[in-house]
Amino acid sequence: MTTIREPQVPTQKRHSPPPLESGDHLPAAEFMRRFIAMPDLKKAELVNGIVYVASPVRIDQHGEPDHLAQHWMATYWVATPGTRGAANSTTRLSPDDVPQPDVLLRILPGHGGNARFDAKGYLSGAPELVFEVAASSASIDTREKRDAYRRAGVKEYIVWRTEDVELDWWQMVDDAYVLLTPDGDGIIRSRCFPGLWLDLEALLREDAPKVIAALQSGLASAEHEGFVARLQETPNPSESSESWLIEN
Repeated sequence: MTTIREPQVPTQKRHSPPPLESGDHLPAAEFMRRFIAMPDLKKAELVNGIVYVASPVRIDQHGEPDHLAQHWMATYWVATPGTRGAANSTTRLSPDDVPQPDVLLRILPGHGGNARFDAKGYLSGAPELVFEVAASSASIDTREKRDAYRRAGVKEYIVWRTEDVELDWWQMVDDAYVLLTPDGDGIIRSRCFPGLWLDLEALLREDAPKVIAALQSGLASAEHEGFVARLQETPNPSESSESWLIEN
């Protein structure tokens, strides 16, 4: 008796995507596919189509300054309904730019903001303010990444150059970044987020109590009160909670 066997259909092997490596040239979709396949990789960014994989960071040059920046910004958004802050969150700005800002502050879409969640829960679009902690003026943060944020429409961009003991705060004016400088009292005041005040010298000394004291003065100001009132004037209830998603 002859046994008739069904032809064997070869099973297709599923290959893992190649690992991300600094210097790779990738579109955003492929960058995200590889990044998601590397759950142990904590930070990688795509800037102008080029991959940058983060090196280990020092606590004095990055860890502690980053923590202070997060505390400063979180204090503001907790006191400002209609805004939201985040740290170290992958953000899709464009087909060529997917940074992971140290800290960001945004206006919620229901109150007029631009950035929103995509279908996979990543932030898509430009947050209104980004804060990066950089080791030196030679960092990508002050060149390529600054240009990426400008192209995307980030209204204010801050880089704390901890090794140089300097801070640059750029504001978007007519599609170009111009530097904000402290007023006569040594305070830099955000134009996009009224009441977000920064005592520059205190920050550079990492004098956290004085940094927060200056911010509290900003939160008690009439300009902050007016900003909160404007945010609440015409909220869109369907978007304020961010229970919705955009398609990726």
